[in-house]
Amino acid sequence: MNITILDDYFDTVRTLLCFTRLQGHDVTIWNDHVQDTPILAERLKDAEALVLIRERTKIQRPLIERLPNLKLISQRSVYPHIDIDACTRQGIIVSSSQHADTPSYAAAELTWALVLAAARQLPQQMAALKAGTWQIGVGTSLRHKTLGIFGYGRIGATVAGYGRAFGMNVLVWSNETSLERARRDGYTAAASKQAFFEDSDVLSLHLRLFPPTRGIVTATDLAQMKPTAILVNTSRAGLIEEGALERALRNGRPGMAAIDVYEREPVTNGNHPLLTMDRVICTPHIGYVTREEYQTQFSDIFDQIDAYAAGKPTNVVNPDALTVSRT
Repeated sequence: MNITILDDYFDTVRTLLCFTRLQGHDVTIWNDHVQDTPILAERLKDAEALVLIRERTKIQRPLIERLPNLKLISQRSVYPHIDIDACTRQGIIVSSSQHADTPSYAAAELTWALVLAAARQLPQQMAALKAGTWQIGVGTSLRHKTLGIFGYGRIGATVAGYGRAFGMNVLVWSNETSLERARRDGYTAAASKQAFFEDSDVLSLHLRLFPPTRGIVTATDLAQMKPTAILVNTSRAGLIEEGALERALRNGRPGMAAIDVYEREPVTNGNHPLLTMDRVICTPHIGYVTREEYQTQFSDIFDQIDAYAAGKPTNVVNPDALTVSRT
């Protein structure tokens, strides 16, 4: 098969142990990021299988209709960047493992790194030291503070465990099924969404982004946070009402933020409003970007390609595509 892999920024995929599973296939890897439809159509004109690295490139109808040879899109996790209906009409199978039993420890670890960095002002202190200033302020300790976990799934539960290990009081807000699981794990369920935002000293978002959760964190929610609170988002930018976080930070509630995700990615021009704020730590969507996490993810992705090649596609999110023949 002709297989194309997009957006492998650091040419990492070919160095993974699981890459050997593609032996015998014709593999093309692109290391830059392109969203221009004509350029992508030219790059993908011979591709029979397309490998995506999370949501780095949007695959929408105008592009899909220009890819007559494409039969399979193989990726991992959610797929808001793919026009599934257009794929189905064209008979393109989308396989995407939802890894229900494997938390992203990489994302959880980055979340905790951002919590610590924000609480102790690490980037600001480092920048000041390099500029010749010795100490620029006083940080805050985490022990006995309240860690709010919004969304008690695989990653949220892992981060809650980190908070417990640091002596924090863990408070959870989620759907009732997840809240009951959190209670069984020994954590406290917030009395209400308002109380959750009011009581959290550190509030971390761990929800999937789909229509019911888009904008689930509103300007009103943020205005209820403490002026000393830290908001952390390593999930998806769309969980927060667009523009609300920037306005809330200017108004002083919450007092700090640590952000790994943005509405429009990649952010390459340096003028995103969050990048101009001294009380915000920004990282370039690196929650899942570790060699170990790549090995886990691409093992699933390449397994899906092998399954398709064997005539038994797996993790198919658009089964109706199986009945559409491609000539």
